[in-house]
Amino acid sequence: MSKLKKIAIASDHAGFSLKELLKTHLNSRFEVLDLGTNSEASVDYPDYAQSLAKAILSKQAERGILICGSGVGIGIAANKFKGIRAAICHDTYSAHQGVEHDHMNVLTLGARIIGEELAKEVVETFVNAVPSQDERHLRRVSKVEALEQ
Repeated sequence: MSKLKKIAIASDHAGFSLKELLKTHLNSRFEVLDLGTNSEASVDYPDYAQSLAKAILSKQAERGILICGSGVGIGIAANKFKGIRAAICHDTYSAHQGVEHDHMNVLTLGARIIGEELAKEVVETFVNAVPSQDERHLRRVSKVEALEQ
């Protein structure tokens, strides 16, 4: 079981409703840092990816969840930040394997793609996964980090 305490969450307008649902789902067990948006009014997803990435990199939160319509755009934006390893996961296997093997620290979801109950399951899997300390996984993560240089 993960020992996470703080999780950041953010979305654009398309992901607002799912963000609110997941925030409520997580609130009883984690300190949830809600970085917006705060309505379904149209906004630009890179702004929210930037806010969440900065929160992770400054250690305001240990992991993050980003939501847009497809999960793609917001993930692309988040991955522009050195130290962020964001991936879209719409299944539980990818959500735990991404953390365990690849040290993924940001989960992205597509609110127009995934149903609410599956989204909860994927988030649960993500927050409970623990990064592997096996030499082969550390070696691969180190190589990924070297690509950022």
